[in-house]
Amino acid sequence: MERNNTCQLRDQCPKKTDEELVEFVLANKQCYVCLMERYEEKILRYIQRISGLSREGSEDIAQEVFLKVFINLNSFDRKMKFSSWLYRIAHNETINYWRRNKKTNESAFLWDDFEGLRNIIKDSYNLEQEVYQKLNNRKLVETIGQLSDKYREVLILNYLEGKSYQEIADVLNKPIGTVGTLINRAKKALAVLLKKQGINSYTAFKS
Repeated sequence: MERNNTCQLRDQCPKKTDEELVEFVLANKQCYVCLMERYEEKILRYIQRISGLSREGSEDIAQEVFLKVFINLNSFDRKMKFSSWLYRIAHNETINYWRRNKKTNESAFLWDDFEGLRNIIKDSYNLEQEVYQKLNNRKLVETIGQLSDKYREVLILNYLEGKSYQEIADVLNKPIGTVGTLINRAKKALAVLLKKQGINSYTAFKS
């Protein structure tokens, strides 16, 4: 959507929490730009991460996301965090993109945070206990690319976006127990893929 720079109260925006900012924007529609500026880069990066699209392609989806948020802001469910509601819309719009274009997002994703890779390995495979290293970042990313999209996305949300299990549950509209199960299964599936490469459950990887 077109960026509106007519907000005369934007100096007040940074001081507000997300939820306070939502109420502020509802009373001052011209200040919606404040919400966009707070989240546009995060949402754009998230779309790129789960879709593998170029920045330009992701910007098209992000534009639809922020348009829907603007139209439906008054119906925002205050029981969840605003960021979770926003990410849910971004998730759904990305899925809709693939459906409209009759494409699949199988193996299409962007993993741009190698610290997140390290954290998965630490959580899943006791990195500190190993003294030898076999995988580099690129190879591990390729291995994660072999996971199903539902497993990749929960790992992206948890390890790259820093979302809690409850936040992921809200984003994906699934019970929190299901989220925990998906993350555990994703780690086990990754272990199976690593084992096929001759790497045991405690493998580390090179920087």
